[in-house]
Amino acid sequence: MTTPAVDIEALNQQIQIESAFVDKIMDSTAQVIVGQEHMVQRLLLGLLAKGHILLEGLPGLAKTLAIKTLSSAVQAGFQRIQFTPDLLPADIVGTMIYNPAKQDFSIRKGPIFSNFILADEINRAPAKVQSALLEAMQERQVTIGNETFSLEEPFLVLATQNPIEQEGTYPLPEAQVDRFMLKVKIEYPTMEHEREIVRRNLSGSIHQKIEPIVSPAEIIRARDMVDRIYMDEKIEQYILDIVFATRSQESAQLQDLQSLVSYGASPRASINLARASKTMAFINRRGFVIPEDVREVCYDVLRHRIGLSYEAEAENITTEDIIRKILNAVDIL
Repeated sequence: MTTPAVDIEALNQQIQIESAFVDKIMDSTAQVIVGQEHMVQRLLLGLLAKGHILLEGLPGLAKTLAIKTLSSAVQAGFQRIQFTPDLLPADIVGTMIYNPAKQDFSIRKGPIFSNFILADEINRAPAKVQSALLEAMQERQVTIGNETFSLEEPFLVLATQNPIEQEGTYPLPEAQVDRFMLKVKIEYPTMEHEREIVRRNLSGSIHQKIEPIVSPAEIIRARDMVDRIYMDEKIEQYILDIVFATRSQESAQLQDLQSLVSYGASPRASINLARASKTMAFINRRGFVIPEDVREVCYDVLRHRIGLSYEAEAENITTEDIIRKILNAVDIL
């Protein structure tokens, strides 16, 4: 597959124009959120790549504030759902309400009918409630009774979860975790960042709102531009080699990992890694994908799609360790 250089050059120029809002959003969110640039960038990446995000981190690390700020920047609807052990599926998608006066049922839509959905502490609810998000996330539609409703675009689910070691948490089923494009781990801020957080809170400036920067229509147009970004066959093969190395370690000369991996990434990983790489190229204001784009998003795309064996857990080996070894072993041809 070859593309004339003039096409790439023209695409680069168009990407430069269409992606101008990315820097504006990053600069504006920095006025509200101190540090956590990685988290904000991944939220924007998920939005542009039509993918959902699972955030894992301890309470108080600005997860809720980040998506609220992003929804303000995009001028879109925002709903927060607090997942608790007594939550019901109808509390998320909606239900049928009986009207005695008219002697019929009417539909009351749930909070899922919005652009940005924050599923807060999703692993504090049982699996039956967690699965209520599946149809909305995968099909971008919701069925209530006998009627099916399409969800308005852009639609982004940001689910936060506490580390599974915490009391009162339920591990998400593998089939549901796989539907999240990215799993992003949130770390504590640095001392300098936390000093700035304290100062802003004491002065009251931490709660300032930002002005809308882009409209939902502009986000949809940017998504179309992401689809047009050029990906060479060598980059495609590089992505496939990485994903296949998670399943068959022998093919990548990684026999030492065989006893550490119980199962590898699904085909959904290949799709999402390619899409996330294209989006990263767009964020970097480039009309084509380079290997660094793939490596930059690889951890977030794959860390929740690799199963560790009991031996790996006993040796305190993480999925990040597995991915790092794979990236070091797999070369682009």
